[in-house]
Amino acid sequence: MAIQKRVLCVVTDGFEEIETVTPIDLLRRAGAEVVVASVSGSFQLEGRSGIRIQADEVLAKHSAFEFDMLLLPGGPGVAALRADGRPARLAKEFYDQGKFVAAICAAPLILLDSGILKEINFTCHSSATQELPAAATEERVVEDGRVITSRGAGTSLDFSMTLLRRLFGPEKADEIAAAIMA
Repeated sequence: MAIQKRVLCVVTDGFEEIETVTPIDLLRRAGAEVVVASVSGSFQLEGRSGIRIQADEVLAKHSAFEFDMLLLPGGPGVAALRADGRPARLAKEFYDQGKFVAAICAAPLILLDSGILKEINFTCHSSATQELPAAATEERVVEDGRVITSRGAGTSLDFSMTLLRRLFGPEKADEIAAAIMA
């Protein structure tokens, strides 16, 4: 029996809905346990477009040892995730342990705070490029080692399929792609 893959998705109010729900949905379809953890202390979270989701838990003292991947969606809520500091510490811990770190849209700013970006190639939303190093590319998805970054809501499906390939392999990713007609 295969060991279930576990993903920690860290969110707060102002999350970008497509960048959050798309990877959670596809990862769960593939069989991953995705734990949605709120940094705000509230289980009810509201996205940038007013869509509400229910967090599984309030962010506790998680360790990268418990998970295979850290997922950081973007959106205006990234400012609160950065101010909190825990997502950056988690990103560094996951990275240092050779675990997957996935960030989309403005969430690579959290990777900047963690110190990871100075070592890798990445992409991000154009709104974040002023603060990020000039190394950001305009590719839809960039994989560098175990760090996966993507540009924004419009690249969420590409990003999510990349996460599936990395966690489950190309066969499972192809199976999910066929099921959703991607």
